[in-house]
Amino acid sequence: MNAEQAIAYIHSVFWKGSVPGLSRTRTLLEKMGNPQKKLKFVHIAGTNGKGSTAAMTASILEKAGYRTGLYTSPYIYRFHERMQVDGVPISDEDLVSVTEFVKPLADSMTEPPTEFELVTCIAFAYFYRKGCDIVVLEVGMGGALDSTNVIDTPEVAVITNIGLDHTEYLGSTEEEIARTKAGIFKDHGRAVIYRGKPEVEAALEQVCREKHVDLKKADFASLNRKQHSLEGQVFDCGSRKDLFLPLLGDHQLHNAAVVLAVADTLVEAGWRITEDNIRQGLRDVRWPGRFDVVSREPLFIIDGGHNPQCIEALVKNIADYLEGKRIIALTGVLADKDYADMYRPVLPSVTKFVCITPPNPRKLEAPVLAEHLRRAGAEAEACGTIAQGVARARELAGREGVVLCFGSLYSIGPIRDALESQNQA
Repeated sequence: MNAEQAIAYIHSVFWKGSVPGLSRTRTLLEKMGNPQKKLKFVHIAGTNGKGSTAAMTASILEKAGYRTGLYTSPYIYRFHERMQVDGVPISDEDLVSVTEFVKPLADSMTEPPTEFELVTCIAFAYFYRKGCDIVVLEVGMGGALDSTNVIDTPEVAVITNIGLDHTEYLGSTEEEIARTKAGIFKDHGRAVIYRGKPEVEAALEQVCREKHVDLKKADFASLNRKQHSLEGQVFDCGSRKDLFLPLLGDHQLHNAAVVLAVADTLVEAGWRITEDNIRQGLRDVRWPGRFDVVSREPLFIIDGGHNPQCIEALVKNIADYLEGKRIIALTGVLADKDYADMYRPVLPSVTKFVCITPPNPRKLEAPVLAEHLRRAGAEAEACGTIAQGVARARELAGREGVVLCFGSLYSIGPIRDALESQNQA
């Protein structure tokens, strides 16, 4: 088996969809010797901001000298990004070795694991083999029945910003979704939450009371952004002054406040993390595809915004960083997203939309999206390929304009590849 064959196997498991439940994951891990029981975790659930919060937390732990695993999904450019140790994605050799170990065990199961369950089990085995001191573990979807929730009580469980997403699985209201995500809280554990609507906080607090969980809320009241540019942001939070964060947007400062509460909780739990570790971890964090400046002349920004909350943050970033600029939106979306509501807030900011088709079976074809946007009053055209879309958007932007990519995480890798190819030509 080589790396391509390993990934092909992972993608070809019997059930590809989301099938809630922990029994398959537990069965496979039992066959593997339960590597997850030999690891410590920071467990992160939420609707938006999970990945950024995980990346910042992992960066701080790395600066503190801990061998740190990071498990996230989906990947942006390459599958290997989904499991990293000290910021380095899994190698081809390690991916092949662990997959070859797991494959016969998974194949022997009467009820085979889903793709996400298989990847989660591979990640646990990998982090154990690499001797990780701690793993920052991002939930795939939901909380209670997500395959990552087979772990024992984590060092801290974290809930990021909550909104309406995957309602067919998680609940029809934000309170129901909050309770589902709070399924990662374990008895007598520790938790940190993003400050949200009162009814959402009340739902999370109730779960904490029921499970005797020590709860800490992020300090948003003292957040103060002092400077911001396309290079990063300087901010205060509580007693911490002049922190630098390269991730852009007001929402990332709120995510950082969550991370600061996580760091404080870990210190209280006995982890050795200094103030310098915290500052350096925030300063050096990298999390691609989130209002990410990847090229200039024209300014080319890639953002993974793909639901109404993400677009709300995107609109705020446009006002903060791109005011007065001619903006060409390069965009594609999955057909099962609420794209009518998703695009409405950004329509006034965009000069023209260049529509592409995401490389995903759930794709919305570019001409259908372009027609929808035209009916909504926008200028829009469709391109046959992502590479054509990149070239056309750059042409329309000119040297002084901005190409702003958003709509689907699945398009980000092909967009970057096309941009690099065109820059080299």
